[in-house]
Amino acid sequence: MDWGRWLRHVFATRTARRRAFPVEALDAIEQVITASERHHSGEIRFAIEGSLEPGDAWRGKPPRARAIEVFAALGVWDTAANNGVLVYVLLADHVVEIVADRGFNDCVSAAEWRTVCDDMEREFRAGRFREGALVGVEDAGRIVARCFPQQPGQRDEDELPNRPTLL
Repeated sequence: MDWGRWLRHVFATRTARRRAFPVEALDAIEQVITASERHHSGEIRFAIEGSLEPGDAWRGKPPRARAIEVFAALGVWDTAANNGVLVYVLLADHVVEIVADRGFNDCVSAAEWRTVCDDMEREFRAGRFREGALVGVEDAGRIVARCFPQQPGQRDEDELPNRPTLL
């Protein structure tokens, strides 16, 4: 049991989440996702969770396990080409996890996704949440575009919402 982590999760507030990601930051993230999706046929979802439920934090649930649950709950797996990507932010831990659908298995290594997460986390530790989120979405978008480029003459259909989800 990590008491420090548990306390961070118990005392995380919605106010702290709103301070880190005010409406203007959510708008900017949505705009970057929308712009990114003009260059690829993939889908990017961005989810922000202030903290785990106290019981999950008490049991030491890893952020990756929670990200996989959110991936399923938001239906990121439910794209025609299996090319959905979830960028999951767990604020209480300042951790970012990227969960990509199976369409990326032969195209992107876990280390490449981890680099995007590490860059975002570095910005978050410096208190630059908006900037970290935008850089992360842009980097993820470039990876998605490499694997699932937009075909000439084809218009991308939004299969998933571009607005960040607050959990």
